[in-house]
Amino acid sequence: MFQGILIRKDDQGYRAALEAIDEAQLPEGDVTVRVAASTLNYKDGLAITGKSPVVRQFPLVPGIDLAGTVEVSTHSAWKPGDQVVLNGWGVGETHWGGLAEKARLKGDWLVPLPSAFSPEQAMAIGTAGYTAMLCVLALERHGVTPDRGEIVVTGAAGGVGSVAVALLAKLGYTVVAVTGRPQEADYLKTLGAAEILERSAFSNPGKPLAKERWAGAVDTVGSHTLANVCASTKYGGVVTACGLAGGMDFPATVAPFILRGVTLAGIDSVMAPREKRLEAWARLGRDLDPGKLALITETISLADAIPTAQKLLDGQVRGRVVVKIA
Repeated sequence: MFQGILIRKDDQGYRAALEAIDEAQLPEGDVTVRVAASTLNYKDGLAITGKSPVVRQFPLVPGIDLAGTVEVSTHSAWKPGDQVVLNGWGVGETHWGGLAEKARLKGDWLVPLPSAFSPEQAMAIGTAGYTAMLCVLALERHGVTPDRGEIVVTGAAGGVGSVAVALLAKLGYTVVAVTGRPQEADYLKTLGAAEILERSAFSNPGKPLAKERWAGAVDTVGSHTLANVCASTKYGGVVTACGLAGGMDFPATVAPFILRGVTLAGIDSVMAPREKRLEAWARLGRDLDPGKLALITETISLADAIPTAQKLLDGQVRGRVVVKIA
């Protein structure tokens, strides 16, 4: 038996609770991992609270991230004692996830834990930080270098935004952080933001084209915010879109794309191929200051994950939440 958060949906309704789980209940997979740490992401908050139909089968252990040690493996790439990280692949949605003491997974979904990080540090990065790195890689591949101009990061006090600010600043970019929480200005400047802008300047309907300002962007919000960022991006600039905290809609025109040659690059972290994952984690090990992780991280117990999930959705959590399990 082991402890884990189990989500059920039946005649008694939708609910999540910390329960004792029999190992025989674990789903199919060729690697069993003793989980050391997991995280709470926005998607995990939706899953635990039931605010959005994230969970596709019941019962299910949520948690789209985990780091831990291989206990049992029939996969050729992994042996007992290996330290591994998992992000995405539908784990925590259609397959039991990381918010439990054990997980059984497909070995193809795992990557090695980078030597630069402990399991807890890897989870301080988690899917949010790995997604931020994918955004940075996309900006680089499209030729957005620090000398091209300012990079705007929306939802900057959140998980993806916090890591994006820290990464971009360390790489020499001038970062402008957009947040609806002005009280986090000092925090964002400590991460490396050169300027803080109020979310309200981006969250309402704007013009098809606005004054050119951004060489690039990391947008975690969507909706009007993404549309306004695109409208104010410089000729040839690049906007990476990786989130929908403000909505799934995109109320924009084609003007920035056909008149200024702006590129809108979609960033998917869930099904990204292994090569991209390995590249992203290697770069995180090189380009993310481990000292900044302590600034952006709150550590909680598995028992605290359920009440913290609602706080996360209510915008009361900044940065990253690590769930220490082992």
